[in-house]
Amino acid sequence: MSIFKKRTDKIPDGCIPVIRCSICTGEQVAGFKNKTTGRIEEIMLIQNESDLQKFRERYGIKDKIEKVY
Repeated sequence: MSIFKKRTDKIPDGCIPVIRCSICTGEQVAGFKNKTTGRIEEIMLIQNESDLQKFRERYGIKDKIEKVY
């Protein structure tokens, strides 16, 4: 029995995964957008492709992630 398990979190109810992109600086932040209020909860900074892959693996996201500017 292993004490170390691969961490998988659950996508919050009523939310969709998004990447918030800054037009000026190019900064990208992954998070979840509430479908009813439109509010975005930022989860992690995306600095390269491996960060995006870690976000996808952590939350089990296989579909395309919408970008919000």
